[in-house]
Amino acid sequence: MSGNSRSCLRYISTTMITIISQNKCFGGLQSVYSHESQETGCSMRFGVFIPPQAKIGPVPVLYWLSGLTCTEENFIVKAGAQRVAAELGLAIVAPDTSPRGLSLPGDADSYDFGIGAGFYVDATEAPWSQGYRMYSYITKELLGIVASGFLVEPARVGIFGHSMGGNGALTIALKNPSCYKSVSAFAPISSPSRCPWGEKALAGYLGADRNKWREYDATSLIEDRGWKGPAILVDQGTQDQFLEAQLKPELLKEACERIGVPLNLRMQEGYDHSYYFIATFIEDHLRFHAANL
Repeated sequence: MSGNSRSCLRYISTTMITIISQNKCFGGLQSVYSHESQETGCSMRFGVFIPPQAKIGPVPVLYWLSGLTCTEENFIVKAGAQRVAAELGLAIVAPDTSPRGLSLPGDADSYDFGIGAGFYVDATEAPWSQGYRMYSYITKELLGIVASGFLVEPARVGIFGHSMGGNGALTIALKNPSCYKSVSAFAPISSPSRCPWGEKALAGYLGADRNKWREYDATSLIEDRGWKGPAILVDQGTQDQFLEAQLKPELLKEACERIGVPLNLRMQEGYDHSYYFIATFIEDHLRFHAANL
């Protein structure tokens, strides 16, 4: 086993998980679980699709990070990923987007901050620092739970996501290249430091020092760290209602060109920000990850 593999095995979990639902799907099993999280301080849910190939031995695993207002359910029921994942022998883990049940002041006041809007950061500002630790939850706790409890290969891990989760997937891969071997995104918030959604969230969770925001901004991380893995795949709809004000893929493209990071940015004519867009191109992303894992 390589040194890179060991780096992903250091988070071995003994967490007890509870089965919420299980359904046979394309010869595999689509499940939803809950557990008490040490990182967030509350109960968390996540979905796992295990393909039929896991009956023979461990399989590669993909982590999907969803966007604003979503739960673990959106991807499971709307993306249509299970058929191709079963064909390719890929497990898919789909966590929630934020802690729920902490009852922090103001956590349910708006759709783009608080519940449903964790932005995959480790908050440092009170009161959010109490449990809004989605970065560590994804990269440490959940990674350990899945590696310890499911027939997956810890050395063959990829990550992808949508919108807020697209930026989350990119930032997590860029900061942990020895663990995540491939990364892709649908309509990512390419530079949260330079759009209203991101400025609101990063200021609230991390404070006013914009230098701290760079650690959770995909474009900034490309500039600061680069990427030596396979070309990054990004799909973006040309009729996305958030394209100009919030997503700004041109910033990611410019940074990749400047630093020399290979990026396959595909502008998909006529598509919007919805799961219809994701369902249309999900097969391409699954085959991309399978080829690189």
